[in-house]
Amino acid sequence: MQQKLKVLMLNGSPRANGNTSVALKEMEQVFKDNGIETEIILVGNKDIRGCIACGSCYEKGKCVFNDMVNELALKFEEADGLVVASPVYYASANATLIACLDRLFYSSHFDKTMKVGASVVCARRGGCSATFDELNKYFTISGMPVASSQYWNSIHGRMPGESEQDGEGKQTMRTLARNMTFLMKSIA
Repeated sequence: MQQKLKVLMLNGSPRANGNTSVALKEMEQVFKDNGIETEIILVGNKDIRGCIACGSCYEKGKCVFNDMVNELALKFEEADGLVVASPVYYASANATLIACLDRLFYSSHFDKTMKVGASVVCARRGGCSATFDELNKYFTISGMPVASSQYWNSIHGRMPGESEQDGEGKQTMRTLARNMTFLMKSIA
Protein backbone atom coordinates (compact mmCIF):
# COMPACT_ATOMS: atom_id res chain seq x y z
CA MET A 1 0.00 0.00 0.00
CA GLN A 2 1.26 3.45 -0.94
CA GLN A 3 2.14 5.88 1.84
CA LYS A 4 -0.19 8.87 2.18
CA LEU A 5 1.07 11.95 0.34
CA LYS A 6 1.78 15.11 2.35
CA VAL A 7 1.84 18.79 1.49
CA LEU A 8 3.45 21.40 3.70
CA MET A 9 1.84 24.83 3.23
CA LEU A 10 3.64 27.95 4.46
CA ASN A 11 1.58 31.08 4.98
CA GLY A 12 3.90 34.06 4.70
CA SER A 13 1.25 36.55 5.79
CA PRO A 14 1.48 38.12 9.23
CA ARG A 15 -2.31 37.64 9.47
CA ALA A 16 -3.43 34.11 10.33
CA ASN A 17 -6.83 34.54 8.70
CA GLY A 18 -6.03 37.16 6.10
CA ASN A 19 -6.52 37.10 2.36
CA THR A 20 -3.53 34.81 1.76
CA SER A 21 -5.16 32.15 3.95
CA VAL A 22 -8.24 32.18 1.69
CA ALA A 23 -6.06 30.86 -1.15
CA LEU A 24 -4.49 28.19 1.05
CA LYS A 25 -7.86 27.01 2.35
CA GLU A 26 -9.15 26.60 -1.22
CA MET A 27 -6.13 24.41 -1.99
CA GLU A 28 -6.34 22.53 1.30
CA GLN A 29 -9.89 21.38 0.56
CA VAL A 30 -8.88 19.97 -2.84
CA PHE A 31 -5.93 18.15 -1.25
CA LYS A 32 -8.16 16.67 1.45
CA ASP A 33 -10.74 15.60 -1.15
CA ASN A 34 -7.90 13.70 -2.87
CA GLY A 35 -6.64 12.00 0.30
CA ILE A 36 -3.57 14.20 0.69
CA GLU A 37 -2.48 15.18 4.18
CA THR A 38 -1.86 18.91 4.66
CA GLU A 39 -0.34 21.16 7.29
CA ILE A 40 -0.58 24.94 7.11
CA ILE A 41 2.03 26.80 9.13
CA LEU A 42 1.94 30.54 9.69
CA VAL A 43 5.44 31.98 9.31
CA GLY A 44 4.75 35.60 8.35
CA ASN A 45 4.37 36.84 11.93
CA LYS A 46 7.28 34.92 13.45
CA ASP A 47 10.65 36.28 14.51
CA ILE A 48 12.87 34.74 11.81
CA ARG A 49 16.21 36.33 11.07
CA GLY A 50 18.02 36.13 7.77
CA CYS A 51 20.88 33.82 6.82
CA ILE A 52 24.35 35.02 7.79
CA ALA A 53 26.18 32.56 5.49
CA CYS A 54 28.18 31.17 8.40
CA GLY A 55 28.31 27.68 6.90
CA SER A 56 27.55 25.98 10.23
CA CYS A 57 24.70 24.06 8.61
CA TYR A 58 27.25 22.03 6.66
CA GLU A 59 28.86 20.90 9.90
CA LYS A 60 25.74 20.56 12.07
CA GLY A 61 23.18 19.49 9.48
CA LYS A 62 20.85 22.29 10.54
CA CYS A 63 20.82 26.06 10.84
CA VAL A 64 22.82 27.59 13.66
CA PHE A 65 19.77 29.67 14.64
CA ASN A 66 17.55 27.22 16.46
CA ASP A 67 14.11 28.52 15.58
CA MET A 68 11.16 27.35 13.51
CA VAL A 69 13.31 27.00 10.36
CA ASN A 70 14.91 23.83 11.74
CA GLU A 71 11.44 22.50 12.64
CA LEU A 72 10.20 23.30 9.13
CA ALA A 73 13.18 21.49 7.60
CA LEU A 74 12.07 18.23 9.22
CA LYS A 75 8.50 18.69 7.97
CA PHE A 76 9.70 19.70 4.49
CA GLU A 77 11.87 16.60 4.25
CA GLU A 78 8.84 14.40 5.02
CA ALA A 79 6.56 16.23 2.57
CA ASP A 80 5.89 15.37 -1.05
CA GLY A 81 4.96 18.95 -1.88
CA LEU A 82 5.54 22.47 -0.62
CA VAL A 83 3.19 25.42 -1.10
CA VAL A 84 4.62 28.82 -0.29
CA ALA A 85 2.12 31.68 -0.05
CA SER A 86 2.76 35.36 0.50
CA PRO A 87 1.06 38.72 0.42
CA VAL A 88 2.70 41.20 -1.94
CA TYR A 89 4.66 44.09 -0.41
CA TYR A 90 6.20 46.50 -2.92
CA ALA A 91 6.14 43.80 -5.64
CA SER A 92 7.93 41.36 -3.34
CA ALA A 93 7.15 38.65 -0.81
CA ASN A 94 6.97 39.25 2.93
CA ALA A 95 10.55 39.71 4.17
CA THR A 96 10.04 37.26 7.04
CA LEU A 97 8.99 34.56 4.59
CA ILE A 98 12.03 35.24 2.40
CA ALA A 99 14.35 35.00 5.42
CA CYS A 100 12.67 31.69 6.30
CA LEU A 101 12.96 30.30 2.77
CA ASP A 102 16.59 31.42 2.36
CA ARG A 103 17.58 29.57 5.49
CA LEU A 104 15.25 26.60 4.92
CA PHE A 105 16.54 25.87 1.44
CA TYR A 106 20.19 26.67 2.21
CA SER A 107 20.54 24.81 5.51
CA SER A 108 18.58 21.66 4.69
CA HIS A 109 20.72 19.21 2.79
CA PHE A 110 18.19 16.50 1.95
CA ASP A 111 17.33 15.82 -1.68
CA LYS A 112 14.51 18.12 -2.76
CA THR A 113 14.45 16.77 -6.32
CA MET A 114 10.94 15.73 -7.36
CA LYS A 115 9.19 17.33 -4.38
CA VAL A 116 6.48 19.39 -6.06
CA GLY A 117 6.48 23.13 -5.37
CA ALA A 118 3.82 25.78 -5.82
CA SER A 119 3.86 29.46 -5.00
CA VAL A 120 0.78 31.53 -4.26
CA VAL A 121 0.60 35.31 -4.06
CA CYS A 122 -2.04 37.71 -2.81
CA ALA A 123 -2.25 41.41 -3.57
CA ARG A 124 -4.69 44.26 -3.80
CA ARG A 125 -3.77 44.78 -7.44
CA GLY A 126 -0.17 44.77 -8.72
CA GLY A 127 3.12 43.06 -7.99
CA CYS A 128 1.81 39.52 -8.13
CA SER A 129 3.88 38.31 -11.09
CA ALA A 130 7.15 39.64 -9.64
CA THR A 131 6.45 37.97 -6.29
CA PHE A 132 5.31 34.75 -8.02
CA ASP A 133 8.62 34.67 -9.90
CA GLU A 134 10.60 35.39 -6.72
CA LEU A 135 9.05 32.46 -4.87
CA ASN A 136 9.33 29.98 -7.74
CA LYS A 137 13.10 30.39 -7.85
CA TYR A 138 13.47 28.41 -4.62
CA PHE A 139 11.91 25.42 -6.34
CA THR A 140 13.72 25.68 -9.64
CA ILE A 141 17.18 25.93 -8.07
CA SER A 142 16.40 22.77 -6.09
CA GLY A 143 15.25 20.55 -8.96
CA MET A 144 11.64 20.65 -7.81
CA PRO A 145 8.85 20.44 -10.40
CA VAL A 146 6.70 23.57 -10.21
CA ALA A 147 2.94 23.11 -10.31
CA SER A 148 0.98 25.49 -12.47
CA SER A 149 -2.67 26.46 -12.77
CA GLN A 150 -4.84 27.98 -15.48
CA TYR A 151 -3.41 31.42 -14.66
CA TRP A 152 -0.61 32.76 -12.48
CA ASN A 153 -1.16 31.58 -8.93
CA SER A 154 -2.61 34.79 -7.55
CA ILE A 155 -5.65 35.91 -5.64
CA HIS A 156 -6.70 39.50 -5.09
CA GLY A 157 -7.91 41.35 -2.03
CA ARG A 158 -6.83 44.17 0.23
CA MET A 159 -9.32 44.51 3.06
CA PRO A 160 -9.81 41.51 5.40
CA GLY A 161 -11.81 38.81 3.66
CA GLU A 162 -11.88 40.62 0.33
CA SER A 163 -10.16 37.76 -1.52
CA GLU A 164 -13.23 35.62 -0.73
CA GLN A 165 -14.91 37.65 -3.48
CA ASP A 166 -12.24 36.79 -6.08
CA GLY A 167 -13.96 33.86 -7.78
CA GLU A 168 -11.31 33.55 -10.49
CA GLY A 169 -8.51 33.59 -7.93
CA LYS A 170 -10.19 30.90 -5.84
CA GLN A 171 -10.73 28.78 -8.98
CA THR A 172 -7.06 29.26 -9.86
CA MET A 173 -6.13 27.87 -6.41
CA ARG A 174 -8.37 24.83 -6.82
CA THR A 175 -6.90 24.08 -10.24
CA LEU A 176 -3.41 24.54 -8.81
CA ALA A 177 -4.13 22.02 -6.06
CA ARG A 178 -5.56 19.52 -8.58
CA ASN A 179 -2.50 19.90 -10.82
CA MET A 180 -0.15 19.59 -7.85
CA THR A 181 -2.03 16.46 -6.74
CA PHE A 182 -1.62 14.94 -10.19
CA LEU A 183 2.12 15.67 -10.22
CA MET A 184 2.71 14.26 -6.73
CA LYS A 185 0.73 11.10 -7.48
CA SER A 186 2.53 10.64 -10.81
CA ILE A 187 5.94 11.00 -9.16
CA ALA A 188 4.96 8.63 -6.33
